Amino acid sequence: MSIDTANLIERLTSNIAQALLGKPDVIRLSLVALIAEGHLLIEDAPGVGKTSLAKAIAGSLNCQFTRLQCTPDMLPSDILGTSVFLPNSGEFDFRRGPIFTNIFLVDEINRTTPRTQSALLEAMMERQVTVDGETYQLERPFFVLATQNPFEFEGTYPLPENQLDRFMLNIDVGYPDRQAERDVLNSHRDGEPVSRLKAVLTVEELATLQRQSREVRVDDAINDYILDVVEATRSHEELSLGVSTRGAITFYRAIQALALTEGREFAVPDDVKKLAVPALAHRITCRGMIREGQRTRARTIIRQILNSTRVPD
Repeated sequence: MSIDTANLIERLTSNIAQALLGKPDVIRLSLVALIAEGHLLIEDAPGVGKTSLAKAIAGSLNCQFTRLQCTPDMLPSDILGTSVFLPNSGEFDFRRGPIFTNIFLVDEINRTTPRTQSALLEAMMERQVTVDGETYQLERPFFVLATQNPFEFEGTYPLPENQLDRFMLNIDVGYPDRQAERDVLNSHRDGEPVSRLKAVLTVEELATLQRQSREVRVDDAINDYILDVVEATRSHEELSLGVSTRGAITFYRAIQALALTEGREFAVPDDVKKLAVPALAHRITCRGMIREGQRTRARTIIRQILNSTRVPD
């Protein structure tokens, strides 16, 4: 990895860390999704820093940022945009929605209906939007960062499997330790730290990192290790739905990005172990599990599969 690459990643990491104290692993995983050109779903309790993390990522990049607060009465047109008839010209004019941005924060995504959630599917997969038969390309980079509270069920709509499969990683923020939380209190004396962040990377520099990520070498033995883990989810007796081929591809891309952020030009087995839970657990479905237990059990099963899968030499 070149010195410039290491410098870009360090600048980005340090800048985000000013707004999200004591969470280096969360920041690293967020950058993995960003650099691998994936999307990120953050699930955790209210007030632990989900939105602050999203704002810090956006504030660290010299690009357009849009935040959308989801509500039950939201329509797909509130995300994609709509065509408006102009009486003077007798023509329709397309008014772009908030999805036409670079960093798109979808706050509390599970508060809007499945119909509205599905408006994101084409954009997240193909980087384009189709409205009234017309297709509009989204500018790059395009990064969807969605948040949801998994502990609040009243007035929420669980994300369907095809929506979850669009997210490269699903992570928690978690509560900070006591010293980090003391630092958080001190950092808020003069207002929100995230509001004081300045951009440290241009769109072109981010594109360079994304391109270099794809050049990280993944040995055939690592490929077989990835596929062994993926195939184990498809035959596991407790699972009714295993990891899809798209899930395997995004897992592979995330592994490349993690290696890059750790200063390597090649992937190692530990990359697979570190990313298996955040990259795969949200893509599997447990048999007969109620909503509250699904999330925890899925992560446990992925860890069990890792422990029983042979690690390449």
